[in-house]
Amino acid sequence: MFVLDPMRTGDCAPRMSNLIDLADVRRRRRKHKVVFDRVELRTLLQVYSKRVATGEWRDYAVDQHGPVAVFSMFRSSFETPVFAVAKRREAKGFEYLVLSGRRILSKSRSLSDALAFFDSPKRLRPLTS
Repeated sequence: MFVLDPMRTGDCAPRMSNLIDLADVRRRRRKHKVVFDRVELRTLLQVYSKRVATGEWRDYAVDQHGPVAVFSMFRSSFETPVFAVAKRREAKGFEYLVLSGRRILSKSRSLSDALAFFDSPKRLRPLTS
């Protein structure tokens, strides 16, 4: 599909002279987009389901913010995420981060290494004021 790109001349009258191929624009955007693939989502959901079974987590969300894909785990639907796993593009491949708020708890080039953070039992502590 092609769209005419309105170009303005000196007399402020719109000119319809440049064609833009929307398929090319979408292709260029897709290159910069970071998403979790099927295997990664399966791995994330396995970790998530173990904590759901213990009653620790109750909800999750998958977001895509341009160059970063985020899988967030919630204690309840009305709170901020307890943990988040982010995937971002690096110079050579991808990097995975396990976050709690703005703190980086684990960082690795492989998802399984980053998720090893959840292997040892971590229990939520009440906030102290």
